[in-house]
Amino acid sequence: MADRVVKEAVGVRPSDDPPAFPGGPGRTGDTDQYRAVDLIADGVRGVPPEQVPARLCEVAVRLLPVTGASASLRSGGVPVRLCASDERTGRLAEIQATLGEGPCVQAARTGAPVLARDLTRGADASRWPVYAQQVTAAGVRAVYALPLGTDALCVGTLDLYRDTPGVLTPAELGTARLVAGILTVALMALPREDEHDRADGASWLNGLATGHDEVYQAVGMIMAQLGVGTDEALARLRAHAFAGDRTVREAAQEVLAYRHRFDTEDG
Repeated sequence: MADRVVKEAVGVRPSDDPPAFPGGPGRTGDTDQYRAVDLIADGVRGVPPEQVPARLCEVAVRLLPVTGASASLRSGGVPVRLCASDERTGRLAEIQATLGEGPCVQAARTGAPVLARDLTRGADASRWPVYAQQVTAAGVRAVYALPLGTDALCVGTLDLYRDTPGVLTPAELGTARLVAGILTVALMALPREDEHDRADGASWLNGLATGHDEVYQAVGMIMAQLGVGTDEALARLRAHAFAGDRTVREAAQEVLAYRHRFDTEDG
């Protein structure tokens, strides 16, 4: 299934001759985009469908001059992390959800790639000052966010993290777009509850939705406690998460467990 998804994403069958991809050599200087297709196919071959997105993130790190990759789905203004190449990158992905700013948030909003080449200074650092401070403190210097979905609908982003400032070459950007395209097709091909019964009665998507639901359940509680609207309640939750060095989901869990009430805060 995974191999078929990869081939369908680039419009070729396993038996087809290599297409003439633009972009030329990739990261190693001798790997064009058709070779990248084969490497991606090898990376996901044999893995269960629900593990394909995470495996694609891992493959992206091997194909590109980046140190981490994550994928997030767009949902109600809060990026919901889908997967990451490693634990550190997963934590970095949560920063944007907590702050509500960053390349991922911008790419999801506009449906266009956002390439932050240097978050230590200049335009990129001033564009998202708090986000830039947070990720550079964690050792990240550049972030590249590519939309997932179609021209008409962005469903999420593929985010690539790098520990040194710099740009992606045209060939590297082409490879990143290729991974994003294959990831989009993989997401669309994953089984839904009405297509594939699981022994535990739930699809893998339910686990993803849990994090989103926790955030918005907490937002609802804050709205009731303070008598404010959705945007203000979400902003208060994010501020609470940031002040306590938590992710927005961890802060939401604290609210849901009644360990914190906003209507009892001082001031």
